[in-house]
Order: sequence, then C-alpha cells, then structure tokens
Amino acid sequence: MESLNALLQGMGLMHLGAGQAIMLLVSLLLLWLAIAKKFEPLLLLPIGFGGLLSNIPEAGLALTALESLLAHHDAGQLAVIAAKLHCAPDVHAIKEALALALPSVQSQMENLAVDMGYTPGGLALFYKVAIGSGVAPLVIFMGVGAMTDFGPLLANPRTL
Repeated sequence: MESLNALLQGMGLMHLGAGQAIMLLVSLLLLWLAIAKKFEPLLLLPIGFGGLLSNIPEAGLALTALESLLAHHDAGQLAVIAAKLHCAPDVHAIKEALALALPSVQSQMENLAVDMGYTPGGLALFYKVAIGSGVAPLVIFMGVGAMTDFGPLLANPRTL
C-alpha cells in the first residue's frame, strides 16, 4: 500500500488543481477535434499540445526560474528574496511585492533565482526567446501565408 501511495504522489496527480484539470480537459478536447474530426488541425494541434504540456502537474515546464524558487518553499532562499524586496519571507507576500516591483527589480530577482541554481522550464524559455522577442509571430504568419492555396483564385481571376 505504501508503494502505491508513493506511485500516486510521484505521478503528480496529488498536486493537480481544479484549473489545471479543466485546462487539461480543454487541451484534450482540442487535440481530439484536430485529430479525429480534422477541424483546423494546423491550429488546434499545437494549441492543444502546448496547453497539455504547460498544465502537467509538478512538471514546471511553464515556470520561470523565480517561480520555480517560490514553488520549492526553501526558507533560506525565500528570506534572501524577501530581504531584497523588503517584505515578509512568505510566498504570498513575495508574489505581491513582485507584482508591484519595477521590471528592473523583477529582472534582478529572476537573475538571483538563476544564481541560486533554478532554471526556467522549457516553455518559459521558448516564450522568452521566441515570443518575447517577436520572432515567433513572424514565423507563424509566414508559415500560414506559405500554406495558403491560391490555386482557385488564379484559376478564376474574376473572384477578385
């Protein structure tokens, strides 16, 4: 019985929140619509897969380094962050202070979390590099434009 309990806790299902469960169901619905019903698969498949990846419990794929630090609840590290933000060494107080902090202070706290050994998740890194820099939307729109079929328009130019 103890090994079954350890298996359930190791799977992450014990940490599944209501919001994550709803988003996992929505992601699975999008994947089903894309694969089984062939309803806009080029849009729904990546959206569903990304939603599935970002809502896996305890995986931390969408967490930044600072969010990973706050999720681990290490008292010593929380005290260091709280001292820099001039707030109580409590996760909720730190999150509130970060929300009110300047972007430069938020960046310093993120760098401090990286210095403490925390790394951002894969999806957070993708967001920072591709979407935050503005490259991903350009590539997406170029891909959609390249997939556009102009055959019917060229065959019947009167439809212009």
